[in-house]
Formats: sequence, structure tokens, C-alpha cells
Amino acid sequence: MSLLNKAGAQTLRLSPDSLFYAPDTVCIGQPITLLPDTPAFGASSYYWGFCSGYMMNAPTGKNLGDSFNAHIPDGIEIAYDNGNYYGFVVNSRTTELIRLNFGTSLTNKPSITNFGNLNNGLPVNPTSLFIVKDTLSGEWFIFVTGGFEQTTSTIGRVDFGLYLSNPRPNVANFGNYNSLLNYPKGMFVAQDKNNQWYGYVVNHTTSNLIRLDFSYNISNTPKLFDYGNVSNFLQSPTDMSGILDKGKWYLFVTNEGVTSFVTRIDLTDSLYPDIADISATRLQSDPFLTPPDPSPLTFNHRIDMPSSITVTRDCGGLYAYITDSTTHQLIAIQMASVTGPYNAVDYNNKGSMYWPSGISNVLRNKTNDDLYCFIVNAGDSTLTRIAVEQCHHSTIPSFTEIKPPVYSYDTQGVYNVYFVINQGQPNMRVDCKTITVLPFPPIAMNQDTTICEGDTIRLYAISTLADSFRWTSRYNIDTSYIYRDSVKVYPDYSTTYPVTLYYPFGCIIDTGIRVHVRKVRADAGPDRWILDGAKSLLGGPMTTLDKRYNYHWEPFEFLSDSTVPNPYCFPPNDYTYYLTVTDEAGCTAKDTVVVHLDCGDFYVPNAFSPNSPYSAVNKFGVNNKEIVKLNHFRVYDRWGILVFETNDPTKRWDGTYNNQPCQMGVYVWDADGFCVGGKRLKKHGNVTLLR
Repeated sequence: MSLLNKAGAQTLRLSPDSLFYAPDTVCIGQPITLLPDTPAFGASSYYWGFCSGYMMNAPTGKNLGDSFNAHIPDGIEIAYDNGNYYGFVVNSRTTELIRLNFGTSLTNKPSITNFGNLNNGLPVNPTSLFIVKDTLSGEWFIFVTGGFEQTTSTIGRVDFGLYLSNPRPNVANFGNYNSLLNYPKGMFVAQDKNNQWYGYVVNHTTSNLIRLDFSYNISNTPKLFDYGNVSNFLQSPTDMSGILDKGKWYLFVTNEGVTSFVTRIDLTDSLYPDIADISATRLQSDPFLTPPDPSPLTFNHRIDMPSSITVTRDCGGLYAYITDSTTHQLIAIQMASVTGPYNAVDYNNKGSMYWPSGISNVLRNKTNDDLYCFIVNAGDSTLTRIAVEQCHHSTIPSFTEIKPPVYSYDTQGVYNVYFVINQGQPNMRVDCKTITVLPFPPIAMNQDTTICEGDTIRLYAISTLADSFRWTSRYNIDTSYIYRDSVKVYPDYSTTYPVTLYYPFGCIIDTGIRVHVRKVRADAGPDRWILDGAKSLLGGPMTTLDKRYNYHWEPFEFLSDSTVPNPYCFPPNDYTYYLTVTDEAGCTAKDTVVVHLDCGDFYVPNAFSPNSPYSAVNKFGVNNKEIVKLNHFRVYDRWGILVFETNDPTKRWDGTYNNQPCQMGVYVWDADGFCVGGKRLKKHGNVTLLR
């Protein structure tokens, strides 16, 4: 959560709220469920940022050029009002107030309004400014310090009324009350717990801390009080930023003295502390460094002359950005708490800074969830934009309803989840949490696998770092092993078996193994009766047909083809045929069919052709296979002459008589015999001889 400490008491009075629950640690790809807490319900608006800009990450910088009417600028602040972003800059050389209107996004090129010196009401040679909104009246004010000498040092207030877009703001100059101001810098104004308004500045020349008392109305002319050089820890201060943390107020001051350090001034829980209650501390380096460094935080000589500072809160932590006017560096201080330990990070020159003289507060952009602040450069009068950009590693970037969908991160890192309710309203509340995403732990597991229908397979997901397992499917699984790293399954159809691995460091891996079941069907057809000597087509409609499959019938005798799904059979007696279907993976299916022969009659053709090359039609005789005794089989011509006679059921008439071809025509046949079962058959009929 970015709480803005250099601009706006409204924002400063916000504190982190517990608005949702989130895991501390997950793994890459792990589904994340965020649960809103009770205080979040019933709001008028919601915003979730799942990969928001996070102050722990390194910023980027871009120089926006010198087309902003800047002339040796010495202070800048930004604010959000009525749907638009505004920046305000003071020009030290020309004593001018500049307004930058960015519109709905801080990434836009701003339109420029130069208010000039506001009828000489602006302090001469302005050195810093501070934007604040009175939440009671809804009015905006900009306080400006100025003057390089005691005789010219003053503080002014620019009144914009209800909107920062006001084209004609009013100005009031408070002068130099009791001559306490001497080159004032680092303006800060806020309202304390007793609803009274106070301000603070530091004198660059005398190194004194000055308090401004406005009483209950920020529009009052303030009275000034001099705290002197608090604990003698101020040396030529250049800027100041204040923040409220856990009910207490703190000021952070940059000093360009001999050692170039940062001072923290503790104001206790009141913005009106007694001299005995106020104290100052020089920031110490991180004691956890190796080797330990107990010396004051001097930035390891990375800053030679600190020129400006802003302190912000993001996701429960505190961060400071500091500019250096001679090395043109941007330094960050990461604070475990407001009282330390502190860690300095050197970001070098960002956005072509050149003699940076002022840095704004930090704002979160509503259009892309990035964090932005701006730096004015006195060396070339340009403007630098600093961005801490949102990442692109979450499956969804943002959401605008109370209960967000399940999402995940695809890359290792630390990510900021940012949640705002009633955004932009007086009852706005903010919460954020960081989620650490760890790399996918090593897991030895089955790849997606294939089995044949009816088979059993053992699935395994083995990880030495996991402390528990759970197979979540209940379908055709050995339930006695669902809390172990391997389990037996026997699905009848293709199924994914999910498994969850739990790790002691908070990581939960939800994965699964897909078991593809190959279904091969063999259908030999229904059992049937056929006439003795007839043929029948085998195979049913349920057989799986595929050119890549192998079909095998056995026994192969009395079949037209034993390698096709539907062969013809012509068995000599009752027969059982077996069909085996095998796919390319070796999965098989089998089926049987029983063929019964019906020997209830003589089965003979009604025509034949002796001249045909085909043996099946060039002779005439009994086709029965189950005739055990043939008394006689006789053929007569139309004049009653016996042309063929046999008692052998396998013999056929070849259409000759006395070794001479018989004429075409109709012949009469007569048969008498017995079937296998002892049934006697007697029959006669006609047959046509064709030539």
C-alpha cells in the first residue's frame, strides 16, 4: 500500500487495514484463493491488483524533456483529484508555480498552466511545496517555502478550493514570523489526532526545525515555533518528508553536511510535542550485513549531496527515495520498520537525472497499477518520471469485484497484492500483502500415460521435500493409499487423477496425471443357425474398425479371410469362432460366435454351368455337410433317362452322359439319405444346366 507522506493529510491518516487473507508463500502455478475479510463487504467499489507495482522492486526512469516551463525547479508534488492527476512545480529562479495536468493517467503528457508568481504572493525563490486536502471542507491547499536568506524567507499558501483544476487560485503569504525562517525547505503539513493542523520546515542555513501551528483551521495564519537543531543531528538540511506509523509521527530529513546523512526526527504521537519529548536519530546501516556495519547510514559514499527525499508506505513496509544533486543518483532506503534496520539500495541515475533538486510523493496509477513519482532537475530544467511497474506474471492482472477469482503466478519472485475499497472516497480503505512465489519443487511422477481397458496401473508423485500427499479422485482408485506418494488406479475411461503435495514452507502443488484408457471392442456377432452347406457373414456392429488395428479369427478353417472384421464362414458342422482385435498399442479385445448347422433338408443349387471355370458352380450335387449316409442321388433328363447316379455325398455331376456333354435344359433330381442325427431326408426337384 502506498501511503503518500509528502502530499495530503487525507492520505497520511490512512493506515493498513486487514481486509483480506492471502497465503505468504506459494509455488509457481499454484492456485491462489484470496478471501476478503468482513470489513471489506458492503463497499461501493473494489479494486484488486494481483501483480501491482511494489517498492521493493527496482524502478525504471524516463526523462520527459524540458517542455514544462521549468526554470531551475526546486520542488514538485503530485495528487489525484476528481478523476485526474496533477503535478505542481515551483521554479526557484523565476518564482513561478506550474501546474501539470496529466489527465486520467500519470503516463500521459501533461498540459501546462503557469500561474506565475500569483501577483507577487508566492515566496521568492521557492524551495519546496506540499499539497494537502482538508477532508472536512474538501478544499485543496499548496504550501510553498522560499527565500535563500533570512530577509527573503517566507511561507505562502495557495488556495485551490474544491478542485485542483481551479484556473484562478488565491494566495496568502505569511511572511517570516519572528524571523524564525532562514532558507526554509522541506514543507510538511498534517492534521493530528486532536484535529489540529501543524506544519514543519527545516532551515537550511541554521539547521533548525520549525513548527507551524494553524490550530483547528488550516486557513489560519500559522504561528511559528523553533525547536532548534534537534539533538544536533541536522546539518544543512535539504528536504524533509513526514509519515504517521503505528500512531506516531516521524520526520525524515536529508542533510548535505560533511557526511551526507539522513536524520529521523521522532515527534511521538502528537504533532505538537514538547521540546523534551522530541528527539532525533541518525539512521544506522543494516546491522545484519556481513560484516556488520554499525556506522551511520552514509550510503557507502554513493550520495555526496542529498537534495530531496520522499517516504512512502507499500504493503506494510516503509521505503524512502533520495536524490543526489552532484552524483545524479537515486538511492532507496528499505526499512524493516520506521526505526530500522535500514538497507540502502543504489539505483544509479534513473531517467537522465541532472542535478535533481526535488522529488514528489509516490502515487499508484489507477489505469495500470504502477507506482510513480517525479523528479525535477535543476541542471537542465527537465522532468524525470520514476516508475515501479506492475509485473505481468499473474494469470489475471486485476479484478473489480469483492471476491476475486482463483489465479496463479508463472515466475519465481515476490509479488504485491493490492486491495482498495471505496477508492477515492473519504472512507477509502487499503490493504496489501506480499506473496513469495517459490520455484516448482522437484517431483518425480508419471507422465500422462495410457493403459488398456481393464488394466491397473500404479501412479506416483514423489518429492522428498513434501511432508504430505493427497490423491483427490475417488474413482476406481485404491483408497487405502490416497495419502501416500503412490496409488493404484484402474479406470474404465480416460481420467485425470489429481494429487496435492504439501510442503512445510507453505507451498502447495496441485498437479495431476492423465490416464488415457484405450477402448478396443471385439464383436463376433450373435450365435446363429445356418442351413447345412450354406455360408454366413461373421462379425457384429460393435467391433472397433480402424485400419491400424489387427483382426484375427480362429480357427481359420472354413473362413473366407481370417484377418478381416467380417469374413464369410461355411463350416461342415457346428463351429465356434473366436475374434481377437488388437490396436497399435497392443490392447486387445476378444469375442466368440457359435455357428450351428441345420440339416433339415437337402440343399442343392437350382442351376449350374459345366463350362464355368469356377468349381463352385461348374458341377451339380448335394451341398450338405452333415449327410452321413446317402442312399442315392439321381439325375434324369426330360425323357426320364438316368444321366447321373451316386451314393457318395461328396460326388458331383459334371453335366455329361456317357462322356458326352448333355444339352442345355431342365433336369430332374431325386435324393434319399440320412443326417448326422439320424433324420431321414427324401426330396426331388429340378436343376437347369447352362452352357
